[in-house]
This record gives sequence, structure tokens and C-alpha cells, in this order.
Amino acid sequence: MEKNYKLESHVIMKKGHPCGANEWKITRMGVDIKLKCTKCGREIMMDRLEFEKKLKKVIGDKNEDK
Repeated sequence: MEKNYKLESHVIMKKGHPCGANEWKITRMGVDIKLKCTKCGREIMMDRLEFEKKLKKVIGDKNEDK
């Protein structure tokens, strides 16, 4: 399955965050990917291979219609 994600995309990960949310926003891309929790605002970084293994679904950009 091809994953089409980009900067500012919202994604759902397989394992949820301890705050109860599993939706994240991509804030930085490169070799590492920086994610921000949409509920509590905590930021984490993980390498791209780990991110692609844990990625469940790409929701897309929340501001696409604007």
C-alpha cells in the first residue's frame, strides 16, 4: 500500500499516544520525521523507516479546502 504523506498532513498511527489520541500532524520531514500530537501538542521524532512501519492511515491536510 502506497503512503502519500507530506508536510502538514494529518496521520493516524497504529499505536495511540498516552494522552488518548492517535492523530498526529507532520511538522518536519527529512531522514527523520517530526510529529505533533493534535490533542496535547507533544512533539516526537522518529526515523522514516520506523514511521512508515507504524503509519496506519493518512488523513491528509486539514486545510486542503481553504
